[in-house]
Amino acid sequence: MEEYEINFVELESGNVPFNKFLDSLSKKEKAYVMAFIEEYRLMKSNKQELPHTMSKHLRDGIFELRIKFENRITRLLYFYFIGKKIIFTHGFIKKTEKTPNEEIEKAKKYRKIYLQDK
Repeated sequence: MEEYEINFVELESGNVPFNKFLDSLSKKEKAYVMAFIEEYRLMKSNKQELPHTMSKHLRDGIFELRIKFENRITRLLYFYFIGKKIIFTHGFIKKTEKTPNEEIEKAKKYRKIYLQDK
């Protein structure tokens, strides 16, 4: 089994947008989100087929992981990096049917910052 690794974009001086999003969630929802990410990582590592409702390519190499918790949907944006790495940029609570363009652009901006350090 080829293990995937999870990482998060870090901006200047330890600012991790994904962590800011996690901090906005309840303790229970935060634990659920992190467990879901681990389940996703294991599915990818085991080459399991992912349900379309779980993960979806948005555009320009940016993907979203959808997590339904109680009565709302969390969306986590990410991209892949060399060496089986899944890099999460940030997350938000779904308010519309379609992923807002500004969230995709934010993920692309964060990816660019991440790639500058590599």
